[in-house]
Amino acid sequence: MAYLAFYRMFRPDTLDKVVRQEHIVKILKNQIESGKIGHAYLFCGPRGTGKTSVAKIFARAINCEHPVNGSPCGKCATCRALAEGSNLDISEIDAASNNGVDEMRDLREKVQYPPVAGKYKVYIIDEVHMLTASAFNAVLKTLEEPPAHAVFILATTEPQKIPATILSRCMRFDFKLIPQHDLERLLKDIFAKIGKEYEEEAVAAIARAGAGSARDTLSIADMCVSYSTGKLTYADVNAVLGSADFYKIAEAVRLLLSDDSGGALSCAEEIFAGGKSAGVFVKDILGYLNNVAVAKMCKNAEQILNLPQEMFSVISSVAAVCDGHKLLRATEIFVKAEGDMRYAADPRVVLETAILRCTLPQADYNIDSLIARVSALEKKIAEGNFAPAAPAAASTRAPAQNMQTEQPQPSRNLSGSGEVQTDFLHTGGGRATAFYAPEKSKEVKPEAKTAPDEFSSDPFSSKQAKPAPAQTAAPSKGRGSVLATLLRALRTTHKNAVLFTLCSDLGCEQDGGKVTFTTDNETVHRAITRQDNAKILSDILAESGITEYEVKLLKKDDALSRALDVLKSNFGGTDINIK
Repeated sequence: MAYLAFYRMFRPDTLDKVVRQEHIVKILKNQIESGKIGHAYLFCGPRGTGKTSVAKIFARAINCEHPVNGSPCGKCATCRALAEGSNLDISEIDAASNNGVDEMRDLREKVQYPPVAGKYKVYIIDEVHMLTASAFNAVLKTLEEPPAHAVFILATTEPQKIPATILSRCMRFDFKLIPQHDLERLLKDIFAKIGKEYEEEAVAAIARAGAGSARDTLSIADMCVSYSTGKLTYADVNAVLGSADFYKIAEAVRLLLSDDSGGALSCAEEIFAGGKSAGVFVKDILGYLNNVAVAKMCKNAEQILNLPQEMFSVISSVAAVCDGHKLLRATEIFVKAEGDMRYAADPRVVLETAILRCTLPQADYNIDSLIARVSALEKKIAEGNFAPAAPAAASTRAPAQNMQTEQPQPSRNLSGSGEVQTDFLHTGGGRATAFYAPEKSKEVKPEAKTAPDEFSSDPFSSKQAKPAPAQTAAPSKGRGSVLATLLRALRTTHKNAVLFTLCSDLGCEQDGGKVTFTTDNETVHRAITRQDNAKILSDILAESGITEYEVKLLKKDDALSRALDVLKSNFGGTDINIK
C-alpha cells in the first residue's frame, strides 16, 4: 500500500477523537442520540480544524444502525457498506471544481432518489463559497425543502461569501483554531504510535508553526520525521522550517534594539549570505520580538514559550534591558515591512530600510520614535549619566551658536518706578520665554548704561542691568531679582507652567522685607490669590527670605495714572495727550 501522509493516516474516525471543537461535537452527539437530524448544516472555520472530518463522521453516524456515543460503530452492515468506495449514499462534492449551475441542477435531480444502504443520503459540499450566484440559486429551493432522506453538509473557510438566503436555511457551526497544548498532545500521541523519540522543545516548535491548524501541524511533523534519522530535536525542526540560526537572529535583534545600525546591517548581510530570503528574515525577527515581548510581560513566559533553557535565557536577557516603547516600535516597523515586501520590486531594500528606521529613531519623526528618545534621556538622567553643558556668557556666544536671540519689545509692565520696563524675548530649544529687565531713561549718561554682558543667557537669571542711582525710584527695590527668582523657581523646582504664565505679567515692587505684586487683570489676580497658588508663592518667596507679600489688583484708572507718571518722569517737558 502507498504511503499515507500523517494528516490522512491519523484522521479521526469517531467524534471522540476530534481535537477540541467540544461545542460542536456535543450538539451533533445529542442530535444523533435523539434522532433529531437537520436537513442542512454549515461547517465554517479556519483550514485544518476538522470540518470535513466531522462531516464524514456525522454522515456515517446518522446512517449507523447502532451508533456508539454518537459515533458510527464501524461493524454493522450499513457501516461496512458505507466504507466501500462504490457506495453513493455519501457524496463528497468539491465546489471549487464543480461550481457551475449545471452541476447543481444535476445534484437537484439525483437527490430525489432514495439511499441504497442507509437511512439518509448525505451530500458534503466542500468549499461551498466557490459556487457561482447561478449555482446557489439552482440549489436554493432544494436546500430549503429537500426530500426527507436528504441531508446537506456545507463546508467553507469563508462564510461571508455565502448568500444570506443560503445561510438562513442552515444550522451553522463555527470551528475554532486548536490551542497549542492540544496540538502538542496530538503530536506526542502520534510519535508514540510510530515509535519516534523527540525533544519537548521540538514538539512545541512544531505546534507553534502549525498556528492552530491540525492538518498544518501534522504536515510539518511528517517532514520533520522524514528529516530526522534519530531523536527529533529543536534544531531539526528549525532546519525543516527554514528558519535562520536562532543565535544570529538574537544578535540581530539585540543590535536593532541597541540602535546599532551598522552592526544590524552587517548581521543581516551574514544571514542573506547564508541563503535566507528577506521574507524569512523578517518573519524570524518578528517571531523573536514576539518572544521578547512575552518574556518581558508574562510571569509564566518560560512555560508559554517552552524553549530550551539556553535559548530562553538569551531572550530573557534582552527583555530585561529592553524598553517597552522601543520594542513596540520595532515590531510595528517590521510588521509594516512584511506587508510592503509583497509589492516591492526588491524586498531586501525594504528590509534594510526597516532596519535603519528601527536603529535611527532620531531620523524618524513619528510619536513612537519621539517617545523612545525621551525614554532614553530619562533613563540617562535617572542613572546620573546625563550632565548638561555649563552655559557660557551671552557676550561670548554668537546667536547662531547658542540658538538664542534677544529682541527688545514694547513695554508691557509699568511699575511706576521711574524705569521703562523692556521685554526681552528669549528663544531657544523650540520654546519662548519672557524676561523683563529695567532699562534706563533717556537722561542717563552713556557711560552709565549697562554693558551687554550684564545679562545672563538664562531667562530666569537674577543678574540685572545696573541702574543709575540718581534715576532709581525709592519704592522699587530688587524688582527684577525677586520676580526673576520667582519665575525661575516656577519653571525648575516647582514646575508649574500655568502659574509661571500668570506671574510673567505681574508688576513687582519691594520695600524692605515686603513685596507687592501688581496686575490690572482681574482674572490673573483671582487665579494667583487662589489658596493653592498662594501657598506655592508663599513657599517660593520664603525660600528667598521674603515672608510678606501682597498681590494687588490695580484699577484701570490707577494703572493709567502710573503709566502717565512714568512717561512724564522719563520724558519731561513733553506734552502728553490722552485720547
